[in-house]
Amino acid sequence: MSLFFAAGSPTTEITPSEARSNLFQALDRLGPRNKVLAVPPDFTRMHSQSGLLTEMAWEYYGDRLTDVLPALGTHKPMSDKEIATMYGRTPRALFRNHDWRNDVVTLGEVPGSFMHEVSEGKLDYAWPAQVNKLLRDGGHDLILSIGQVVPHEVVGMANYNKNIFVGTGGSIGIHRSHFLGAVYGMERMMGRADTPVRRVLNYASEHFAQNLPIVYVQTVVGKNAVGKLVIRGLYIGDDAECFELAAALSLKVNFKMMDREIKKAVVFLDPHEFKSTWLGNKSIYRTRMALADNAELIVLAPGVHEFGEDAAIDVLIRKYGYCGTPRTLEAVKEDPQLAGNLSAAAHLIHGSSEGRFTIRYCPGHLTRQEIEGVHFEYGDLAQMTTKYNPDKLADGWNTVDGEEIFYISNPGLGLWAYEGRFKD
Repeated sequence: MSLFFAAGSPTTEITPSEARSNLFQALDRLGPRNKVLAVPPDFTRMHSQSGLLTEMAWEYYGDRLTDVLPALGTHKPMSDKEIATMYGRTPRALFRNHDWRNDVVTLGEVPGSFMHEVSEGKLDYAWPAQVNKLLRDGGHDLILSIGQVVPHEVVGMANYNKNIFVGTGGSIGIHRSHFLGAVYGMERMMGRADTPVRRVLNYASEHFAQNLPIVYVQTVVGKNAVGKLVIRGLYIGDDAECFELAAALSLKVNFKMMDREIKKAVVFLDPHEFKSTWLGNKSIYRTRMALADNAELIVLAPGVHEFGEDAAIDVLIRKYGYCGTPRTLEAVKEDPQLAGNLSAAAHLIHGSSEGRFTIRYCPGHLTRQEIEGVHFEYGDLAQMTTKYNPDKLADGWNTVDGEEIFYISNPGLGLWAYEGRFKD
């Protein structure tokens, strides 16, 4: 078990050329490899700088990098344009699609007794450690798992073995891990490296994945003083240490601890990145711990045209809407369709304000009827964008027409919490 490279601080800016030499230095330490699989994130993590690192890995290994498998999880396959935008010169022919319903093998099963223990007695199902069959059967002598460590609503901190067991995972594993996170409580987990979901993933790594030649390449990304995204940390290793170092730095870089609550927040969803509420609800997950009771969250969502990216999940979101934890848990008991899609149930819980604050969605391509049908308030995008103009607002506190608002230009880059709400 080794750490091959580690550097970072809240003020570090690792340039692309430094990132290249750091990565190459780490890969040199691994020794010769003949068949390499890269597992980077998909376009929904465009800002992670993982596309750049994947392209550099291809530069290093050349034709020994035989496959690139974006860790789609439940997301849609990437388009040619997205691949070119994110991965630069990496040859298109190397890219493989992950089909989370069909392309998976089960490496082993985390027992229900362990699940019962980590969920504080709320769940007792076993958890299958599923991965894309290419990881087990592809004959690779190196699997490079590349991604960004950032606060996350399902697992506490994104990346590390989540990229493997969820990003290339199967439907049962994805559903059951998402549901564990939702039932345990998102606000108890976000921003923490050690959570029930992570313990399940770690159990799977330790018991079933030791023979997979995985090396993790973890970034921590933040905005610098002029608002440009920069790499604050880079950690490369084959065990939990590189993740734990990245998580500790991400907490300093991506976690905005606030000394007072927000009464009105405006969140902008970049239309290239956010096309569904399945992704766009980061605007809710990442701000909820900072929002006051009876606050209003306004979501400017010009690209949003659907609820779920998966057709079956879209139907379930439209059927039940974001109706709060008690009603969702009842529905899981009543509806076999929802019980068979537990990540949808988890998403419905995550996207509800539990009646505590107002969520006003301003979509580019959904009707008032559709938005109100899932229990959000509706906002007219043109009207709201005129009033709260993303081109004129700065991240953080702003005054608009004499009213104080808190503006967030990309909810995927951080987690905002009022210090009084974030207690261990």
